[in-house]
Amino acid sequence: MTHLGNKASFDPHPHAEVIESSLYGFLAQSWRWDQPPTFGSLVTVEGKKRTIFGIVQQIQTGSSDSQRQAFAYQKTHEELLREQPQIFELLKTSFSCLTLGYQEKGRITYQLAPEPPLIHSFVGPASPELARQFFAHESYLHLLFGQAGQMGNLDELLLAIMVQHKQLGILSPERINKIMQIFSVLTANDYRRLKLFLQRVEPLCNP
Repeated sequence: MTHLGNKASFDPHPHAEVIESSLYGFLAQSWRWDQPPTFGSLVTVEGKKRTIFGIVQQIQTGSSDSQRQAFAYQKTHEELLREQPQIFELLKTSFSCLTLGYQEKGRITYQLAPEPPLIHSFVGPASPELARQFFAHESYLHLLFGQAGQMGNLDELLLAIMVQHKQLGILSPERINKIMQIFSVLTANDYRRLKLFLQRVEPLCNP
């Protein structure tokens, strides 16, 4: 999967399919087990009425056969591809996304969509232009923090989203300040948490 910020290699085609769906998010299965989207990246699900935006918050690879599990062969990936390529045919990769908004009639709304994505809807990466448009307003953070209980680690996901911002060329000092202000408000001014998070954001500020 290509980085969103790399226009030359961006592939706009769908790469996955919704297999579970709810108002708050969806689970999708990648068509190729070794090409999942990036953690923290923005993906879209096209529907008849609207485009739903999701943030990738978990990725998992395992056997597609419930009766068989992946086995440790003590060989490199390249050796296995050469000697036993059939074992990779049994692998599948799925990823879960949090819904952070939708686009309808050209307008982006930062709230849950009226309906969840349909099962078997195609999932694809948001184009760099659309991702920049979506992230132009920090309103998505309210939905993100509101669903903190449905993810493993909110701070890790937010940091991954900011990495995406940097790849898109939109991680300016002004944007970081806005995100940190909202972070502070939505965490009830948890100074210790904010300070530790800022220490992890600092390396992203370097060229």
